[in-house]
Amino acid sequence: MNWILSQNVVLLAFLAGLFTWGCTILGAAIVFFFKTISRRLLDTMMGFAAGVMIAASFWSLLEPSITYAKADYGGWSWIPAAVGFLVGGLALRLIDALVPHLHLDKEDVSQAEGLQPPKKLSKTALLFLAITIHNFPEGLAVGVTFGALAGCLPSQSALLGALGLAIGIGLQNVPEGAALSIPIRTDGKSRLRAFYLGSMSAIVEPIGAVLGAGLVMLMMPILPYALSFAAGAMIFVVVEELIPESQTNGNTDIATLGLMLGFVIMMVMDVALG
Repeated sequence: MNWILSQNVVLLAFLAGLFTWGCTILGAAIVFFFKTISRRLLDTMMGFAAGVMIAASFWSLLEPSITYAKADYGGWSWIPAAVGFLVGGLALRLIDALVPHLHLDKEDVSQAEGLQPPKKLSKTALLFLAITIHNFPEGLAVGVTFGALAGCLPSQSALLGALGLAIGIGLQNVPEGAALSIPIRTDGKSRLRAFYLGSMSAIVEPIGAVLGAGLVMLMMPILPYALSFAAGAMIFVVVEELIPESQTNGNTDIATLGLMLGFVIMMVMDVALG
């Protein structure tokens, strides 16, 4: 464990980002075995992913943000958490408004959101952009937690917490990879094409991880804000995308149970490891 702590945290963040991307690739590979997937199962998986992200946003990001801020802010340690959280949500709202994308529960490209390019994008491209928007804040969150190892609490506990977050996000990336590749396959694309797009939707995660770790290392005082920023961005994705997509197909109960299971698994991992 001490050897790991002695390594470059940006490299560790990059490796963690590669791991979470690999989990997306694993999920996307399901398209080689199935052309369609039960909507009930898909909604359950999306609920599970939402639960993991909600739990990670608090135990892996907001709670450490407040802890790190206590040294400088004292009783006002909630300020970085509140400010960063709101700015993170607003940043994702801006991206959501600018980048053309189509929610997974929509069928027609006319229902796409964001600025429309001169030539209309295909349904496949719009679905791909939607999942890519989801994945960037996840990579950023992983990077920020590893970046923290360079400063405030370079301890075994902090490392285990960062690893726990990476594992949790990896777990919820498996259903997200399937959630993209299966609809693309159903839309008539080849298995290989569906797998490729499902896999590449998460290539932004190692990029976000390196960016998050690098920024924190360069400007350690922003760490509490960076942690809460990532939390706000992740919660925006959960409320804007994952929960609605899991609740609009008549599978509300099973999707909610999936969310609760994902939340508990991530909570246990954070508390046990961190």
